[in-house]
Amino acid sequence: MLILGLTGSIGMGKTTTAGCFAKRGVAVHDADAAVHALYRGAAVAPVGAEFPDVIVDGVVDRTRLGAIVLGNKQAIARLEAIVHPLVREAENAFLDRMRRAGAHLVVLDIPLLFETGAEARCHAVAVVTAPAQIQRQRVLDRPGMTPERLDAILARQMPDAEKRKRAHSLIETHRSFADAQAQVDDLLRALAACG
Repeated sequence: MLILGLTGSIGMGKTTTAGCFAKRGVAVHDADAAVHALYRGAAVAPVGAEFPDVIVDGVVDRTRLGAIVLGNKQAIARLEAIVHPLVREAENAFLDRMRRAGAHLVVLDIPLLFETGAEARCHAVAVVTAPAQIQRQRVLDRPGMTPERLDAILARQMPDAEKRKRAHSLIETHRSFADAQAQVDDLLRALAACG
């Protein structure tokens, strides 16, 4: 089974691109979605033990958690020590299910793929990218986003230029959705030829 890592910095269009793979029948494991599920389940108790004020109605309140950890390296490290192993368990369970189902290709959608060393678990990596000014505008158009918050998020992420250097392929999302879909199709053809 071929494992394609899919990554890209905030606002680059990675989620939309992952959706393009899914629409073409490729199973996608979304690390962000796994975290959201964990914040309603297995991560509630350990996160609550470390950050008691973030549990509201039995779930992790992401806004409260973000206010505590964003820009605080020690708090982020404590949170990641709890959450990353749980996300990895969910990923492993996904990969086991896909192997048993006979999948030929799967996508691991991991925002911090290079930052966490997850590329070592992938046969190839595709980086979703766009020019910095488009990225910034996309993110600042999101509800509740501020320039300061964006800068704090970007400070945690490997620069796009470095991600581009490490990629096996790029998917550029700044021209049009149809163009990005065509790039996904080209990549799928290339991967099929390798398989």
